[in-house]
Amino acid sequence: MKPNSGTLVINIMNGGKAEAYEGVYQCTARNERGAAISNNIVIRPSRSPLWTKEKLEPNQVREGDSLVLHCRPPVGLPPPIIFWMDNAFQRLPQSERVSQGLNGDLYFSNVQPEDTREDYICYARFNHTQTIQQKQPISVKVFSMDSLNDTIAANLSDTDIYGAKPVTERQPVLLTPTGSTSTKVELRGNVLLLECIAAGLPTPVIRWIKEGGELPANRTFFENFKKTLKIIDVSEADSGNYKCIARNILGSAHHVISVTVKAAPYWITAPRNLVLSPGEDGTLICRANGNPKPSISWLANGVPIAIAPEDPSRKVDGDTIIFSRVQERSSAVYQCNASNEYGYLLANAFVNVLAEPPRILTPANKLYQVIADSPALLDCAYFGSPKPEIEWFKGVKGSILRGNEYVFHDNGTLEIPVAQKDSTGTYTCVARNELGKIQNEVQLEVKDPTMIIKQPEYKVIQRYGQVSFECIIKHDSTLAPTVIWLKDNDELPDDERFLVGKDNLTIMNVTDKDDGTYTCIVNTTLDSVSASAVLTVVARPNPPFDLELTGQLERSVELSWIPGDENNSPITNFVIEYEDGLHESGVWHYQTEVPGTQTTVQLKLSPYVNYSFRVIAVNEIGRSQPSEPSEQYLTKSANPDENPSNVQGIGSEPDNLVITWESLKGFQSNGPGLQYKVSWRQKDVDDEWTSVIVANVSKYIVSGTPTFVPYEIKVQALNDLGYAPEPSEVIGHSGEDLPMVAPGNVQVHVINSTLAKVHWDPVPLKTVRGHLQGYKVYYWKVQSLSRRSRRHIEKKILTFRGNKTFGMLPGLEPYSSYKLNVRVVNGKGEGPASPDKVFRTPEGVPSSPSFLKITNPTLDSLTLEWGSPTHPNGVLTSYVLKFQPINNTHELGPLVEIRIPANESSLILKNLNYSTRYKFYFNAQTSVGSGSQITEEAVTIMDEAGILRPAVGAGKVQPLYPRIRNVTTAAAETYANISWEYEGPDHANFYVEYGVAGSKEDWKKEIVNGSRSFFVLKGLTPGTAYKVRVGAEGLSGFRSSEDVFETGPAMASRQVDIATQGWFIGLMCAVALLILILLIVCFIRRNKGGKYPVKEKEDAHADPEIQPMKEDDGTFGEYSDAEDHKPLKKGSRTPSDRTVKKEDSDDSLVDYGEGVNGQFNEDGSFIGQYSGKKEKEPAEGNESSEAPSPVNAMNSFV
Repeated sequence: MKPNSGTLVINIMNGGKAEAYEGVYQCTARNERGAAISNNIVIRPSRSPLWTKEKLEPNQVREGDSLVLHCRPPVGLPPPIIFWMDNAFQRLPQSERVSQGLNGDLYFSNVQPEDTREDYICYARFNHTQTIQQKQPISVKVFSMDSLNDTIAANLSDTDIYGAKPVTERQPVLLTPTGSTSTKVELRGNVLLLECIAAGLPTPVIRWIKEGGELPANRTFFENFKKTLKIIDVSEADSGNYKCIARNILGSAHHVISVTVKAAPYWITAPRNLVLSPGEDGTLICRANGNPKPSISWLANGVPIAIAPEDPSRKVDGDTIIFSRVQERSSAVYQCNASNEYGYLLANAFVNVLAEPPRILTPANKLYQVIADSPALLDCAYFGSPKPEIEWFKGVKGSILRGNEYVFHDNGTLEIPVAQKDSTGTYTCVARNELGKIQNEVQLEVKDPTMIIKQPEYKVIQRYGQVSFECIIKHDSTLAPTVIWLKDNDELPDDERFLVGKDNLTIMNVTDKDDGTYTCIVNTTLDSVSASAVLTVVARPNPPFDLELTGQLERSVELSWIPGDENNSPITNFVIEYEDGLHESGVWHYQTEVPGTQTTVQLKLSPYVNYSFRVIAVNEIGRSQPSEPSEQYLTKSANPDENPSNVQGIGSEPDNLVITWESLKGFQSNGPGLQYKVSWRQKDVDDEWTSVIVANVSKYIVSGTPTFVPYEIKVQALNDLGYAPEPSEVIGHSGEDLPMVAPGNVQVHVINSTLAKVHWDPVPLKTVRGHLQGYKVYYWKVQSLSRRSRRHIEKKILTFRGNKTFGMLPGLEPYSSYKLNVRVVNGKGEGPASPDKVFRTPEGVPSSPSFLKITNPTLDSLTLEWGSPTHPNGVLTSYVLKFQPINNTHELGPLVEIRIPANESSLILKNLNYSTRYKFYFNAQTSVGSGSQITEEAVTIMDEAGILRPAVGAGKVQPLYPRIRNVTTAAAETYANISWEYEGPDHANFYVEYGVAGSKEDWKKEIVNGSRSFFVLKGLTPGTAYKVRVGAEGLSGFRSSEDVFETGPAMASRQVDIATQGWFIGLMCAVALLILILLIVCFIRRNKGGKYPVKEKEDAHADPEIQPMKEDDGTFGEYSDAEDHKPLKKGSRTPSDRTVKKEDSDDSLVDYGEGVNGQFNEDGSFIGQYSGKKEKEPAEGNESSEAPSPVNAMNSFV
């Protein structure tokens, strides 16, 4: 026995005989609850015995007779496999005539001379022992009838009657089975094998039938050349009479095999384990069937129930054991045995009487995920005795689930047939019986279904084109989809032309092989969707082929062809072209076209043409290549069928008539020698026709004709065979001459300053001397009445077709003098001009002034200069100037209007607001009205001292509050200092927005800490232009105007007066504070015996402008020692009126430091050197040694 197992191992590899272990074995498993037993296991050793020795006589057989070679193998276990071979170990060939029977014998329906041999050997292969046993060779000798007759003749006298009969044909006789009937018993589920082997000459053919029924379909097979009938998986319904019929040309033989299908026992209801609680009832059922019907017997713990310990709760009723009010001692293993003569069945059933509280086997908080609108199955696997009752709840305090929307399965599973999104949540399973209860929670998540919202669509694409299939999906955000593309339900070809994108499939350079169905499959862990579309690759059709001409007649022929491949686009029509090899070899002409369903056409032909035809197929994609030309067909000559077309008679000179026509094409001549008969006569005059025959040309000139006279003309074709039909007549005219007279009574009516209407009387038609084409009006501007200056005269011409007697002259210039005349026009040219007519246009509104410049901006004034209009269009009366201020949010202030005399060209506009942008509108006026205006914008400058002064004066606009202005920048390579001025409520929260100039990227935003009016932008790119603006939060989100600066060597993005900048004022305040501290230290040291007489110098050089520092005006006083703190440069003081001279304010910060890289730290502080040389300079006059303001200090450091 194996440890911890019921397996019994018998090992004879180390000695011992298998026969010692032969017998019937049964396994019993036992514990305190009962005993179970296994089926009987029979162990028998395999055997491969030798053939018994026997003396085999040679088989001498007459040709055509039947023969059976018996094998009779030894009985082995398991039975051997039989086969026949020769001495060379080659299988003997078998056929309908020679075959091996089920018993191993070799059957000859009739022997032939080639069957003679001495090595018919029967082999028996015992697979279990892996041995092959060989029977002694069997000799067969076949005597032919000719040789047999010769032998008999040699042994008999001439007077004896001798001679064997020649080989004769014989009707079939069954070799096996013998007799007319036999029986066969087979067990249910086995394979039924029935065999019939017949003798006869010719070799009989075997056929099988079932009497009174059909052979079972799908389970019937024929083997061994139909000599064996095989029916698999037989059942009782296969019982009956099976007839085999052997037939040849001489007759037939048959045998009936009566088949009976018996059955070993098989289960109808096998007993099942019972789990009962004390006091419950139950049953064990053991039902089996078989043929014959099996008997049922019961065992308890492996002991026949009749002698097993009694149990008052147990009652046996045939194939059923009934349990009533069981107790725990009723637990046992019961065996049911169903037996008949063909076998038995044994089954164990455990009756377990338990008293167990409920247990739930499903893991706690198990997560279930399903797709919306699909079923959700929530497991609650349980165990308990008595069987627990299962209830389901949703949520922590939910009520019990009931109703048709839920399905409760016996195994505890809760089914939600159609789960919705609101089905998501926690579900509680409660199992209870009389011994207790237990609960378990599971989680359900309902996901949105995966959908293909844009499915691939049917596409038709031309060969070598590009096609794209879309597959746009929508899925639950918590699921990760994968998209797979298939072609014809298989993987995409491994071809770089197939490009799979996020939501599409693109095929480049499409070929015919790409035809097919493309499927987009979207998979998630919970669902899968797909959509398909068909791709059809189309192309121009292949050219037709096999052109054939039939039914050739003088004026017709039938053309037929075979269409080429249409390449997935139906052929709509065929175009037939022809070549005239006689007149225009190599040139193909259109003949006709037919529908795409037609492959023959009757073609009309012309005489004297050597035809070749070709066909072109057309579909929606385009035209195919032309087919190969057909054979040539030359038609006979004939008279011309038609005359030249487009006959005309037009004179080129006043005394001639030029007759022209379109010549016939080569195939229209219908024969050789094509000529034309040209005829003419004057119309409405009783003259005879004048005719001339000309060669194959297209023009003839008739000379000596009157001027512009109508003629009747006709042109007729002829060739060597005769004339064409009579041609029709056309009317022509001889040559034209110039008109003789000019139009009269020319009148001009001026409608407005740019439009006039002219009238004239028509000329008599006889004086036109040609076809009247119309009238031409020549007009030109003589001079402008406003300028009185002459210029180059440019004449303009207007043509009025037909017999018109008036016209409009548009586009005239106002306030100008014009002249015009009128002339009549025919096909030859223009007639004489009418006398010049003078007229004037009235005044109009002027054009816009030629320019408007605004210069010399000051605090409260601007200078305007302008140029007069390029086209005054009259006498200027005045100029009108309108202007209005614009604040930082582009809001417009009140509009002010000023009229200016016409002789002025400049104006100084005063009393404007300082540092304010204005928009100007300027136009000129005449007595008619105002002309178009020109606009311009300009800005007044800021107070030089940086001090806001109150605005005064009429028409001035007060600044709008709050506002941010004067945004300035000072940039280094990688950072920039931004400063600004703010007017408005206190405690504003500022921010700085910046970005690369000219870029469409979003603005970057930096928050300014506190209420500072400067900020340092860091991390900038050297040599880059930036845009910047400043805003305040919480105040309607207003911002300053944009400023632009560039990082790199340039100090700032634009040159400004740094003395007016807030950051510089703060910087100077810090410097002054340091100087003040230094002075205080010096003063203290002097009082202690130092050498700095500060107080005396202060008293001696008092400056009335020096004031203590004040918080309201931002000024401060400083003290300086005469020896150590001298003025740095003479004359650099700021004037007492606190203005900064222009030459002092244009300084660059580069002058005050040691180069670009030494001007600012990253925090914006100024680090240039302020001090000059250490040599002492004498003070001049009564000047103070102070630096009275940041502006003064800045202007001193030069």
